[in-house]
Amino acid sequence: MKQLLFSLLFIGTSFFAKAQSDNKITIGTIETIHSKILNEDRKVWIYVPDGYTKGAPKTENYPVLYLLDGNVHFTSIVGMTEQLSTMNGNTICPKMIVVGILNTDRARDLTPTHIESDLPMMTSEASKTSGGNENFIAFIEKELIPYVETNYPTAPYKMLIGHSFGGLTVINTLANHTNLFNSYVAIDPSMWWDKQKFLEQSKKTFAEKKFKNTSLFLGIANTMEAGMDTLRVKKDTTQVTRHIRSILDLANDLKKNKQNQLHFEYKYYDKDSHGSVPFIAEYDALRFIFDFYNLNLTITDLMETGMALPTKIEKHYQNVSEKMGYKIPPPEAPINQCGYMALGRKNLAQAEYFFKLNVKNYPESANVYDSLGDYYKQVNDKTNAISNYKKALSINKESAETKQKLEELQKGK
Repeated sequence: MKQLLFSLLFIGTSFFAKAQSDNKITIGTIETIHSKILNEDRKVWIYVPDGYTKGAPKTENYPVLYLLDGNVHFTSIVGMTEQLSTMNGNTICPKMIVVGILNTDRARDLTPTHIESDLPMMTSEASKTSGGNENFIAFIEKELIPYVETNYPTAPYKMLIGHSFGGLTVINTLANHTNLFNSYVAIDPSMWWDKQKFLEQSKKTFAEKKFKNTSLFLGIANTMEAGMDTLRVKKDTTQVTRHIRSILDLANDLKKNKQNQLHFEYKYYDKDSHGSVPFIAEYDALRFIFDFYNLNLTITDLMETGMALPTKIEKHYQNVSEKMGYKIPPPEAPINQCGYMALGRKNLAQAEYFFKLNVKNYPESANVYDSLGDYYKQVNDKTNAISNYKKALSINKESAETKQKLEELQKGK
């Protein structure tokens, strides 16, 4: 029964995709950024929650999820973050801006060192431009992130997700540019790179550095031949198993290095291949990294008549703020609904608390004043009801509902 009533309040919340006037559905915008570091134009796909468009007034700030191989994973990640943060009352992860970074030269940008070849994984032709990862990371740090933070309503929290070569980039960024992101997701990373030399360097770094307040989720696909398992494969020496052996080696090493304070988890997906594993790993990663985020409210919580419910909600978001590294108030819509639920049960003290909490946290929202006006109307405080309806209309002059409520009160005076 946990969260049932709370969830029912929010079924029907609009989804991320918006129907446009030309009968098309869009979930983001395509932007082109010229990189002086890479000496080329780079395309990114950007999704922002709540229908925000570039240049609009900023009313709410969001963490940013930077996604490598953006054209491959963008739609699934956007849908997943919406589902886990908004739909059916979910608060499993925060609403997030998603920035999908498209490739121009993938082997160049997503590999940490130059190699001549690494058969059977990489031929000499495929390896020609390899080793440009540091420049690519510099582009993200010095050009892309500042651009996104200047033009979109960003919060300080940042996440990086990558698969395969993208996962290799995630590990390189975590090991050598640790503070660039708060959390990292490496999905079936190509740790075999450069005959595992980069793997050994990374293990050394992970043993020596501290990673306090930093999270890593590592997803591992089943890339073994039939009849092989994760125990037997560790003793195998064939080229066929080098990919999974190198990832398992990293996972086991990270699990042992508790002293580095990295918040780390890995998961092996027996039924998923290198190609199918990203979707399920991304889902598990979001749940692991934001394991503190979900607000668990029971029907008993919602029906209590004292101040235990408001206290529980405020304490929860104090903890969330501490974990995320910046102040996150309880979201407006759920608090508003809690206020109306209390008002419907004649729990006036609780209703007043919730409505005033929203006014405090969202002073630019017309809705919070309209709702507080409804509270004052219920307790027959016409003066404060009128004052709050007027305040709501000063922010949103087009609200026919608020106008009607104000006119009715003024006529009755």
